Amino acid sequence: MSEQIDSPHGDVMVEELRLAQELAGAGTRATSPDIAEYALRLGDDALILSQQLGAWISRAPELEEDVALGNIALDLLGHARSLLHFAGSFDGRSEDDLAYFRDEPEFRCAWIVQQPNGDFAQTIARQFVVATYMFELYSALRSSSDATIAAIAEKAIKEVDYHRDHSVQWMLRLAGGTDESRRRITRAVGDVWPYVDELFRDDDLIERLGDAAVRPSALRAGFDAVVETVFTEAELAIPSVAASSAGGRHGSHASALGHILAEMQVLARRHPGATW
Repeated sequence: MSEQIDSPHGDVMVEELRLAQELAGAGTRATSPDIAEYALRLGDDALILSQQLGAWISRAPELEEDVALGNIALDLLGHARSLLHFAGSFDGRSEDDLAYFRDEPEFRCAWIVQQPNGDFAQTIARQFVVATYMFELYSALRSSSDATIAAIAEKAIKEVDYHRDHSVQWMLRLAGGTDESRRRITRAVGDVWPYVDELFRDDDLIERLGDAAVRPSALRAGFDAVVETVFTEAELAIPSVAASSAGGRHGSHASALGHILAEMQVLARRHPGATW
């Protein structure tokens, strides 16, 4: 599902892919449908966001950002590979089966990762929210009672730390730049904020998993603290908006996901079983 490339923060993407292979070689297997479903949620978030960010290659406002966003996309793809491999181990499906041959209602990604790229400010606002959330998430999951989830989190946190820092620097740069850049980032924050709440909703699956997972609501305080610090420095207001009715964790999606999947899956579905 990806190729090797050097990332701007000194890691090599092949290490992410090697993690998935090591997990497979160690015979790790999801021990219940609940842990498989949980890994699927995390993997789908990473997979869809990776697909979205990849679309910026050759379109970013400067060459360095082509490289940066492309490498963040590859980091996320590495996380997705490990998580989807683990999720599929419960019922014998491969990571490619899960990425390319599920239909829209079978995906479990949050709505925020499905939101259109829009302009650069829109992508940065979305990335800031998701990277800040993921940093809190993987930090907590390093203590998961499931050894595989904990190992994936331990590896992922190193990349997500960079993703968060990259988005913070751009939030500050856009907010403190020209009148136009400030107008755009302010609008972008307002556009993505209705989808923040879904990331922190607890449900029955989380209750059943206990200390194998992390309660999303427990991550909100850490997330809010980072947001408050960044927004204060950027002189941005936290939007006061109603939360969306997003139900991505249970397979209810907006139309945007269908378009993303059509582009991502077309080659594999047109030539099933092909290798290259």
